[in-house]
Amino acid sequence: MAVSIDTVYQKVLAIANKEQRGYITPQEFNLFADTAQKEIFEQYFYDLNQFTRAPGNNTGYGDMVRNLEEKISPFERYDKHVDVTNDWGDINISQQIPRFYRIIMVRVHWKRPEAYFDKNPKSFVTAEHVSLKRLSDLGQSPLTKPTRSYPIYTQYGRGGGEGHTGIKVYPRPQKNIDGVGNDPDDTSLDRVFLSYIQAPYKPNWNYQIVNKKPFFLNNNNSQHFQLHASEESELVYRILVLAGVAMEKPQLTQTAAALEQAKVQQEKI
Repeated sequence: MAVSIDTVYQKVLAIANKEQRGYITPQEFNLFADTAQKEIFEQYFYDLNQFTRAPGNNTGYGDMVRNLEEKISPFERYDKHVDVTNDWGDINISQQIPRFYRIIMVRVHWKRPEAYFDKNPKSFVTAEHVSLKRLSDLGQSPLTKPTRSYPIYTQYGRGGGEGHTGIKVYPRPQKNIDGVGNDPDDTSLDRVFLSYIQAPYKPNWNYQIVNKKPFFLNNNNSQHFQLHASEESELVYRILVLAGVAMEKPQLTQTAAALEQAKVQQEKI
C-alpha cells in the first residue's frame, strides 16, 4: 500500500508551476519528501496517544485508533533476536537493527539447566522499561531490585553520532561457574528478543536526463513512500509547504498549509 513517489512529484510540480510559482528540482524534491514522510510518520504516534484517550466507537473503519494502528503495523517487527555484547547486559541496537525507530517490548531468556526448563516451560520473561533515574532508585532496596523473574531494561545513547541507541538489561548477567551453564543459580543471559518499530526507507525519485529534462526511473534505485495510501495528499501538501519556504513563495506555502489544515480538521472532527 505504498504511495508512488512519481505520482506525488508530478502533483507537486503541477501545483507549484501553476501561475509560474517555481520549479522544484528532483534533488530538492527528494529532500522535501524525506522530511515530509518523517513528519507524517512521527505524527502517527502523537495522534495515537490523543485518540486512545478519547472514547472509541464500533463503526470499524471509522475508529481512528484502529486506523492509526493499521498505518503503523507494517513497520512493526516482533521477537528479533539481538546479541548481548558483554557481561554487563549491553545491547547495541543501532548496530544490529537497521532503521531502528522505537522499542515495543523486550523479552529475556536466562540460561538454566535442562531440568529447570522441564519444570518451568515459560522461560521467557518480559522486561519492564525504566528510566536511568528510576534505575538508581530500584537498586536501593532488595525488595525493588531487578531479578530473573522481574527483569528490567534501560535505554541510552551509545555515542558515535545521532541515532546510536543501546539498551542494558538487568539484573546484570554473571559468568557461569563451570563454564557450561549447569549451575542452577546461573544468571547469565542466554537470549534477548526485541519487538520494535522500524522507520520507513528514505524516499528517492531516481531519474536520468533526456533532452535536458529529468525522466523518472522506476528501478531499484528509486524508493516509493512506504506510508499508507491515504497519505498521498498529505505528502503533497507538506512537500509544497517546504518548497514554498525554500523558493520564498509565501503564496504557495499559504495555499498548501490551508489545504493541509482542512484535511487535518476533517480527520479530527
